[in-house]
Amino acid sequence: MATLDRRGLLRLGGALTVGAGLAACSGTGTGTDGGGAGDARKGEITVWSWQGPAAQLKALLPEFNKTYPDIKVTVQDIGNPAIWDKITTGLAAGGSGLADVLHIGVDYLPGYVEKFPAGLADLGPLGATKYKDAFAQGLWQTVAPQSRVNALPWEANSGGFYYRADLFEKAGVDVESLGTWDEVIEAGKKLKAATGAFLLGIDKPASQPDAANFFQLLLQLQGKFYFTMDGAITLDSPEAVTALTLIKKMNDAGLVSDLSGGWSALENSIKQGTAAVLPWPTWFGGIIEGLVPQEAGKWKVRLPPAVRRGGSTAATVNSTHLAIAGSSKQQAAAWTFIEYVLTKPSSQVSIYRGKGIAPALMAAYDDSVFHEPSAFFSGQKKGEIFLDALKAPSPAFNYSADYARALKVVTDAQTKVLLKGADPAEVLKQAADQLAQQTGRKVVR
Repeated sequence: MATLDRRGLLRLGGALTVGAGLAACSGTGTGTDGGGAGDARKGEITVWSWQGPAAQLKALLPEFNKTYPDIKVTVQDIGNPAIWDKITTGLAAGGSGLADVLHIGVDYLPGYVEKFPAGLADLGPLGATKYKDAFAQGLWQTVAPQSRVNALPWEANSGGFYYRADLFEKAGVDVESLGTWDEVIEAGKKLKAATGAFLLGIDKPASQPDAANFFQLLLQLQGKFYFTMDGAITLDSPEAVTALTLIKKMNDAGLVSDLSGGWSALENSIKQGTAAVLPWPTWFGGIIEGLVPQEAGKWKVRLPPAVRRGGSTAATVNSTHLAIAGSSKQQAAAWTFIEYVLTKPSSQVSIYRGKGIAPALMAAYDDSVFHEPSAFFSGQKKGEIFLDALKAPSPAFNYSADYARALKVVTDAQTKVLLKGADPAEVLKQAADQLAQQTGRKVVR
């Protein structure tokens, strides 16, 4: 089962902190301590991760050491978001004090690479390129946007649409027939009239950095993001305006509850049944099941409706990766460990069974665990639903080193729309211009 402490809360308090930390660095940490390849079958390595994932890495060690008895692995649970500041500090110090293997989120990897070009080892010469086609679409370009391979994909979370089937049934709505978010809005009106429940919740005053998660999902369903792959700003693209306009329509219709206050507000909303839809990624199913186990059979899940009819219902909304510090003197042994964890289906299946961490490795999905019916989700084969999303065409998204700044201006824009009725196109244009002024990046219009 997924836990609150793992990838799901990466943005709750961490993104802005690391963004500020990276911006404040002098830039002297672009070198390394002279890391070397070492021996692929022996050595001592340290791995930095956090809570749930760290526990699963430790659980793999007995089997790993049956094959590689001379590689001693120490897995350290640094905590989340503490790990981001710790990695930043080490990179800024030229790699001093860093672990050999680093667990890094998709929204941090580009910042580390941009600010510290030699801070992470190139995994290509170690053998990573042969796995180029082994992972969900879009993820290889995420970890290897150019010639060097900065990390190897671990976790891949697709956008989901978790919903209270019993409430929609009471309202006479067939959720599976909803093809677009405009249709969802009309269904939400029937839902609220029949049950009193809101359609969904948003942190309207942006009390937490992740307040724009739903906006970002709508954007990614259209194949767009805050930046182009070249790093130009696209905050006020037609797709972004469409996404924020949909949110405004929901809010103006009285269908959006306020989740200000962060995670506790979200938990309370789920326990109280405030909203009927939770547009959250793969890992969130375990959170729902853990919070309201008594509601087994009342919940279902599907992929999100398209933004426009015929559009995509699949989007890989976040992922995590394993990288090797450029300063590591045991890069070969570190790569042996990463290869064992991330490219062996049995390793990924073990991790999924332990903590529900959805693998990026597509071969792992041949295991029966991803095809079993879920009693909580009304007998649905939840793993297959999200597998369909991972199989669908999905572009890579460039979070860039300025993702934290982008989040801030986007959430501010969303707040103006939700609390003051501002025009989506106008506030997004202002946000794009503000981000350009802050970062020196150009705006694509």
